[in-house]
Formats: sequence, C-alpha cells, structure tokens
Amino acid sequence: MKNYKVNVNGTEYVVSIELISEEEAKASAPAQAPAPAAAPAPAASGEGEAVNSPMPGTILDVKVKVGDTVKAGQVLMILEAMKMENEIMAGCDGTITSVGVTKGQSVENGTPLCTIK
Repeated sequence: MKNYKVNVNGTEYVVSIELISEEEAKASAPAQAPAPAAAPAPAASGEGEAVNSPMPGTILDVKVKVGDTVKAGQVLMILEAMKMENEIMAGCDGTITSVGVTKGQSVENGTPLCTIK
C-alpha cells in the first residue's frame, strides 16, 4: 500500500492506494445501475411557426409563456452552448402557442423550443 498527498482546491488530503490484480478489481467493482431516464420534455406542439434550437446546449432562461404576444427579433430564450449565452429570437410577429422547454433543460440541435402563430 502506498500513501500519497493530494491537493484539491487548496486542501491537502492523504490517500492510500493498494495495487490489486485485474481479477480482484472486476470482482470488487459494484454493479452499475442503469442510467436514469431523462424526463420527457413538454412538446412544442402548438399551431404556427416552430422555433427550433440552432445548436445543442442548456436553456438558461425562458422569457415567454403561452399566450404572450411577440415581435420579430424579440428574445424568446437564452441558450447556453460552449459557455456562451445565445439569444433565441422570434422570427416573426405573433402569439406564443406553445413552449416546449424549461429552464435548465438540455436540448439537442433541432429540438422544438416554442411555436408562434
């Protein structure tokens, strides 16, 4: 068994490491639980023009709700991608008929965010 000092964010820890065989490692490894299924996102299924995510990222803020009147160029949501905040804007004037994402939700490229009629 070997002891090592490890510094994590300014705090020093002493850790002991024992070398074991590959068979021992497999035998003592805990069984992996299946990954939890992601909660289904509410679908943006309202009538009108769909506003889709232009890239994968995380929704930082949703600035509209169903029934809101919006103008072309108005910010609908803030999408964080690659540590940059991207404004998702309305492509046309109209009324929000559905919102398919929530704050903190991860989205993929092309995910429906909302619809405008």
